[in-house]
Amino acid sequence: MNRQAQAAVLFLVGAAVLHAGATDLYLRYVKAGLRPMLLGAGVVLIAAAVATVWYEMRGRGAPWRRGARAAHEAGHVHESEHADGSRHERTATADADGSRHERTATDADADGHGQAVEDANDADGHGHSHREPLVSWLLVLPLLALILVAPPALGSYSALRTGTALQKPLAYPPLGDHDPLPMSLVDYAGRAAYDHGHSLAGRHIRVTGFVALDHAGTPYLVRMALNCCAADAQPVKVGLSGRIPPVLRPDGWLEVTGTYTDKRSKDPVNGGVIPFLDVSSAKPVQSPRDPYDESWNN
Repeated sequence: MNRQAQAAVLFLVGAAVLHAGATDLYLRYVKAGLRPMLLGAGVVLIAAAVATVWYEMRGRGAPWRRGARAAHEAGHVHESEHADGSRHERTATADADGSRHERTATDADADGHGQAVEDANDADGHGHSHREPLVSWLLVLPLLALILVAPPALGSYSALRTGTALQKPLAYPPLGDHDPLPMSLVDYAGRAAYDHGHSLAGRHIRVTGFVALDHAGTPYLVRMALNCCAADAQPVKVGLSGRIPPVLRPDGWLEVTGTYTDKRSKDPVNGGVIPFLDVSSAKPVQSPRDPYDESWNN
């Protein structure tokens, strides 16, 4: 992979990162708060590509300068005379790529014959050049994946194979007066599991998540929580009881309205607490703009 190819790959990767950061595509990979860093990384990659091309052109020099230098050096002869009286001529010529070759000719030797010795000064100084390994072209594969493949958000398959990430909240902020009360699924799960529903008693709650069905057919409403990116996503699960829709599609998104129930179970993966919600109504909804971020429905 030469310098021009390196610059092209850098530019394309930077452009793809900028495209992802300027649209909602980046939400499939990282959390929303990392958008400025993603845009900055795209700008840096494009700047590195431009600088690579500029330095490459500067190192080679302008074409007319290369031609003038070649004409000046071609046929330029240096003569030297050794102590034994033999006479040598050293002729310097320059190729189109700027590399220099020197030829030494002997006018008279002991046997009366002249001989020529050519000293080729290549790029590595040993008379041969090296090629970059072809494995470097594998760097293009992540670029193709970024451009051609938009992975879906993590769903029920990952949720059922990963233990719940629910942790005890540090505090329980006051709730609003709406009825039903819109809440994030994580907020409801934390209050139901660790506050024993004290702040939820007598309230109609509305939460949104995607459906996951375990091997026994128990339905869960799930949201994936991120620390940084999709690679470290972990589920927060809420079990559903009461008036559950007769047909549930795994990975389908539901808006569920219900009330607190003290029913709970243990996650079979890590033994974590899974609270339940007593469903009074449920309806299918579209996947949210950010499937990993719950701030949209607070």
